[in-house]
Amino acid sequence: MIAIAADHGGFKLKGIIIKYLQSMNIKYKDYGSFTEDAVDYPDVALIASESIINGKCDKGILICGTGIGISIAANKVTGIRAALCGDTFSARMSRLHNDANVLTMGARVIGEGLAIDIVNIWLNTEFEGGKHARRVDKLKDIECKYSI
Repeated sequence: MIAIAADHGGFKLKGIIIKYLQSMNIKYKDYGSFTEDAVDYPDVALIASESIINGKCDKGILICGTGIGISIAANKVTGIRAALCGDTFSARMSRLHNDANVLTMGARVIGEGLAIDIVNIWLNTEFEGGKHARRVDKLKDIECKYSI
């Protein structure tokens, strides 16, 4: 199950990505926003990220205007490894080497076609493990050290 959420800046692109997920028979849960009315990206990032941490969803896709704010917000949640991707190479590597469990994108930065390509590659790339697992474990150690 994919958690998907966006603030008002990412609302339209979220709808396009949902149509793509539906066309691929990929299950998703929409955590908002549900209109183009202004919402704060930390709010939608938090609820979607919590759904991953509590096991309701496996991965997440979060969208705001630039992808930056929503990425920062998601990465505040213990256990989330959100990667802002604006190209297909970064999308592939974020999964392959970093085991990113959240993809973030900027709707005002990339076009619809590129966004779909990024989502497709990100969803279909598995974590490579090996030396990269050791590095992801070190990220988790850092996270634990600074968690309250």
